[in-house]
Amino acid sequence: MNNYIEQIRSHFPALQQQIYGKPLVYLDNAATAQKPQQVLALLAEMDGMINGNIHRSVHYLSTKCTELYENARKSACRFIGAAHEHEVIFTSGVTAGVNLTAFSFGEAFVKEGDVILVGESEHHSNIVPWQLLCARKRATVRMWPIDEQGKLRMDLLPELLDERVRLVAVSHISNVLGLVNPIQEIVEVAHTYDIPVLIDGAQGVVHEKINVCDLKCDFYLFSGHKLYGPTGTGILYGRERWLEKMPPWQGGGDMITSVSFSGTTFADLPLKFEAGTPNFIGQAGLGAAIEYMESLERDVLEVYSRMLVQTGMELFQKIGGLRMYGVGDREKIPLFSFSVAGVHATDMAILLDKMGFAVRSGQMCAEPVLVKYGQTSLLRASFAMYNTQEELHQFVEALHKVISMLR
Repeated sequence: MNNYIEQIRSHFPALQQQIYGKPLVYLDNAATAQKPQQVLALLAEMDGMINGNIHRSVHYLSTKCTELYENARKSACRFIGAAHEHEVIFTSGVTAGVNLTAFSFGEAFVKEGDVILVGESEHHSNIVPWQLLCARKRATVRMWPIDEQGKLRMDLLPELLDERVRLVAVSHISNVLGLVNPIQEIVEVAHTYDIPVLIDGAQGVVHEKINVCDLKCDFYLFSGHKLYGPTGTGILYGRERWLEKMPPWQGGGDMITSVSFSGTTFADLPLKFEAGTPNFIGQAGLGAAIEYMESLERDVLEVYSRMLVQTGMELFQKIGGLRMYGVGDREKIPLFSFSVAGVHATDMAILLDKMGFAVRSGQMCAEPVLVKYGQTSLLRASFAMYNTQEELHQFVEALHKVISMLR
């Protein structure tokens, strides 16, 4: 196991550097992960050599970039088990994907008095777009509570799904709590009321194998930069039955069939939702990241992830005054958010940075979760497949030192 992790680690040049004279221990993967060499190589080649606007020209560079772009769509379709490539829409990330869905789905299916059900532990990107939609449509965002452990109150779901609910928006895995939500059950319950479900898979697609056809979800979204790919890239999967009825959310080149001043006809899926010149180099890089992920032994990595969770929880529980958020019997990824009595999270993060540890402090773009627990800032250490058990022990040791310095 350790040899396999070290082999994976060797593929990521960024992990070999030093920070302030200390070896980098990168534990901010839930925000942005590092990139493997094959992704970096493709990005460099396209930035420097293979650069031509896609779908528009017949010359070699345009044709080659178009091929790489559309191959990335094929890879994404295969990776998440989608039935059709045209159900895979390129976006700049989950934020753009939720905004696209909120606007277009809202225009087609939401009216005054309707309700969008949103989980309490959601990232701001899966809250604010629905609030904007509801303000525009005079609809309402209804909050689906979590319990003290951070688990969604599944017992409340049937009564929350009344006749006014038009969509359920929920994360696969919380970016603060690290808890895996029971998305299969959520989809099944919602569908008994004929209500579609959107899943924010920003953390989920990194840590779990996804098959959207088996899951039967209506929308599934993820970002490239958390999946060891480039920033400004992402995927919105939507079932054809919804996408066909949703209007475009942006107008411009490439999303049309014909334009005149008397009217415009729109392109077929997926181009209807991909107006303008896209980040074709980035999306090709996302395709390379997906292909890299497909080359790995995901079953082995899932076992390793559980080992990190178990070891981490045991070690953190020995730190006096530390409170962990996202605990209990729910499946969890190696993402640890906590507070320490009498010590501010940002102060800890600053000192840890000087020791070579990259962690996150603050609200994690999920303020309602922190408010629930009476906190204004947490410290988060999020582990990826290339983080070693030795790094986990080093981090806990450094945390002990930092806490003793600040108390």
